[in-house]
Amino acid sequence: MNAETMMGTELRGLRRRRPEVSGTVLAGTDGLLISSDLPTTDATHLAALAAASFGLGHRMAATVRQGEFHESVVHTAAGCVVTYPAGRDALLTLVTAPGADLAALREEARAVVRRTGPALAACRQPTLLPHQADPHAPLAVRTPMATLPNQRPRRAQSITWRRPPI
Repeated sequence: MNAETMMGTELRGLRRRRPEVSGTVLAGTDGLLISSDLPTTDATHLAALAAASFGLGHRMAATVRQGEFHESVVHTAAGCVVTYPAGRDALLTLVTAPGADLAALREEARAVVRRTGPALAACRQPTLLPHQADPHAPLAVRTPMATLPNQRPRRAQSITWRRPPI
C-alpha cells in the first residue's frame, strides 16, 4: 500500500472514530498541500498557515528549551484548528467542532502519525538524479581573492574626491 492510500485510509478512520473532526489537511512543513478533505475552507491556504504555525511553534519550543514541538491549537468561536507534526517533514491539521475532546483527539492523531509517518516520509523524500545538485548544498561558496585565477595585482592609484556640483 502506498503512502497516500495508507494516509487516506487512516484519516477516514480517524473521522469515523472522532465525529467532531470536520476536516483534515495533510501538508508539508514547506506549506505545500499533500491531501485534504475540507469541504468549505481553502485547503491550500490552510496548509500554508499550518506550516507557518509549525514554524513559530518549533521556534518557541527551541527558544524556551522545553523539548520539541508537539502541537499547535487555535481556538475559535466555532471550534478548533489543531496542527501536529506528521513525521519529519509533514503536518496533520484537524478542524474540529466546538467542545471537541482535544486530549482524546491528540492521542488518536498521534497514533495515526506513528502508523503513517515512516511511509509518508519515504514518499516525500526527494530522489536526486545523477545530474541534479543537492538541494541542501550552499547556494554559493566564498573563494578568497588570493586563489582567483588570472588576477594581477592592481597599482595603487591616488583618487581625489571632489564634491559634486550643486
